Amino acid sequence: MNHWISYLFGTCLLTTTVSGCLSQPADPQSNSTVKLIPVKTVSVVQEEIQKSTTQPATVHAYYTVEIRPKVTGYVTEVHFDIGDVVKKNDVLATVDVPEMQKQKEVILARITRFQAAEKQSEAGIKLANAEVISAEAKLSQAKSELNRSAASLAAAEAEFVRTKDLVDRQSIERRLLDEARKKRDSELASKQSVASAIISAEANIIVAQAKLSAAQADLATAQADTTITQGQVEEIDVLMEYATLKAPFDGVVTHRTVDPGTLVRNSDQGGSQPLMVISKIDRVRVRIPVPETEAVVVNRGDPVTLRFPFYPNEEPIEGVVARLSNSLDPSTRTMLVEAEFENADGKMIPGMFGQASIAVSSKVVAKMLPARAIRFSEEGKAYVYAIDENETVTVVDITTGFDNGNFIEVVSGLQSNQRVIDTHLKRFTDGQKVSLLPN
Repeated sequence: MNHWISYLFGTCLLTTTVSGCLSQPADPQSNSTVKLIPVKTVSVVQEEIQKSTTQPATVHAYYTVEIRPKVTGYVTEVHFDIGDVVKKNDVLATVDVPEMQKQKEVILARITRFQAAEKQSEAGIKLANAEVISAEAKLSQAKSELNRSAASLAAAEAEFVRTKDLVDRQSIERRLLDEARKKRDSELASKQSVASAIISAEANIIVAQAKLSAAQADLATAQADTTITQGQVEEIDVLMEYATLKAPFDGVVTHRTVDPGTLVRNSDQGGSQPLMVISKIDRVRVRIPVPETEAVVVNRGDPVTLRFPFYPNEEPIEGVVARLSNSLDPSTRTMLVEAEFENADGKMIPGMFGQASIAVSSKVVAKMLPARAIRFSEEGKAYVYAIDENETVTVVDITTGFDNGNFIEVVSGLQSNQRVIDTHLKRFTDGQKVSLLPN
């Protein structure tokens, strides 16, 4: 009996040594049997970066103008078609406007009539001037006669007084006094007649001056009529110039809707679509919508690199920011930025889409992580696996910023020099232990 017990005890010890006693199996969850996942880590580093933003870009013609008629008529000639290169002031098309030509002839006839009225008024002025001069001469003559009459009257008055004195002293006969009185009265009547002539001459001067003023007014009226009518001719000439449609600048015809014989209407009177569209494309504008968060750091003169996906083997085109709208589009929360590029070879066609990278002029110090160390959830939120001094994992949500393709800025969530797991295929959980590989 004792021998059998000893045998069983020895067997149990042997079994425990090999695989453990059947009554005390090993715990598969114990730390002594869990294999730790080896990982490499990277640290958050602070470095000075020059931020840039890469956004979709659209090519636009430097200038685009719609050619519309300012007259109504039939098109007689069309000199250019779609894709044709035009120079400034090249005649694009011609509109026939015979009604305007007739209007011009009528207005020119009016001008001739008004010019004849001017000549008639000028003659009236000369006649009125002559009448004024004549009236003034008569006034001068009457005044001279008045002076002579006054002198004669004075002499006759003196003679009458002297004769009366002699008669009173009975030195001469009384009949001589009567003669002296008659002579005095005659001279007085003559003076009064001359005074009346002066009044008449003065009235004649006033009449002549009124005639002169009237003639001058007639001349001014005729001249004004002539000036107004000449202005109407100039207006007709300007409108007739609009009948010849010209290119406003060097460019390319990008749209055409008119043919010879087409009836076109004055655009001011409800004319419809443009006859042609001219675009200047030897130099183009590239418009870039920059998001609100990055718009505040974009300035005039910042470098712009432009790439097109359909020119994969072409070198990127370099330029600078030419202008900013300084206003956000409320629907997209973006600010419009424009850059200008030379396009002598015509490779950039208005309407093309590309990618533009704007390197902002100011540098900043930022916390950076390799892009491969940052994960993104299904909702698009960024997170990392942080490692503490005990080699324990913590899942940390972070906010990202600038991304240059290789490194991503960590705006919040991590401290400088904090370690996180580098790129790895496995997922980790909070509190999970890992083993660190040497970097």
